[in-house]
Amino acid sequence: MSLLSAIILLGIIIFIHELGHFLAAKLLGVRVLKFSLGFGPKLVGKKYGDTEYLISSIPLGGYVKMLGEEHGDELKEEEKPSAYHYQPVWKRFVIVSSGPLFNLLFAVIIFIFVFLNGLPVLLPEIGNVTQKSPAEMAGLLKGDTIAAINDTRINQWDEMTKIIHNSPGKSLNLKIRRKNEVFDISIIPEKKKMKDLFGQEREIGLIGITPSGNTFTKKEGVSEAISNAFIRTLDISALTVVSIVKLIQRVIPADTIGGPILIVQMAGEQASKGFLDFFIFMAIININLGVLNLLPIPILDGGHILFLGIEAIRRKPLNEKIIAVAQRVGLAIILSVMAFALYNDIIRVITGKTFP
Repeated sequence: MSLLSAIILLGIIIFIHELGHFLAAKLLGVRVLKFSLGFGPKLVGKKYGDTEYLISSIPLGGYVKMLGEEHGDELKEEEKPSAYHYQPVWKRFVIVSSGPLFNLLFAVIIFIFVFLNGLPVLLPEIGNVTQKSPAEMAGLLKGDTIAAINDTRINQWDEMTKIIHNSPGKSLNLKIRRKNEVFDISIIPEKKKMKDLFGQEREIGLIGITPSGNTFTKKEGVSEAISNAFIRTLDISALTVVSIVKLIQRVIPADTIGGPILIVQMAGEQASKGFLDFFIFMAIININLGVLNLLPIPILDGGHILFLGIEAIRRKPLNEKIIAVAQRVGLAIILSVMAFALYNDIIRVITGKTFP
């Protein structure tokens, strides 16, 4: 089940990415020779018009091969207008950037349908109260519902915790609903130092309560779903960039990097929880792939964009030998990261260590 889920997940993500390159090339008049899901020897192939559509044997990527993509390609004079390297810089930029862009837009589409379908959200209902905590001192009880904080209406648990976490040592006025009774209490969240997602300490406010676990399904209207889908995609994109920076700074341990085995495990785990969790996971992987592909590393789309930027400034392309050397360096970097990720996967399988 995990392997099948991972194949479906990666197949869709790779297809969306390559579809972006393919459609941009077609729309801008560039001839596409091959559209392949996977690398290596072809398993299945069929030619329609100028393009051969392939499923290849190594399902860890894909490619779109365009006419005149390689500098050494020999072309007839009549072929040059539809060859990639004879296009102006802006056209090549659009073609190269459309792959990552399609991944990000596909994530937005997934989130729109997720928000329209509705997500389970925790109610602001208290489960347990910690002894000698500000909540107990203020008289809060299990089963109480926090309806408002400082006249701000509270509909879900996350809205409440955000306000409390951002208010260490500050007095808050809580409107409490207890059975048929509604009353106000004053409470001061105690200051606590906690580690964030990246292991860095920050001061937050806590009052000593846990959620009851009761939920409701929150559905959004079309306009709200579209707006929140873009916001969620931008937030995860920013988090991906910050995570890369923190990895380089060694704030995030290198052993958190995962490879294909981890993707197989997580795909199966999310699929077992239901379609909603699986598609949310697919959206996150789409965003990660889109952002990572925009890194300015030769061989990635971001590396090609970097070369195009230099060409636009210089008004002539870089020397072919420089590009070739840069591509080899980029390939070495990518292969090294992939090998390290696979090593982490194997260590996790051997030791039984779970993903952080």
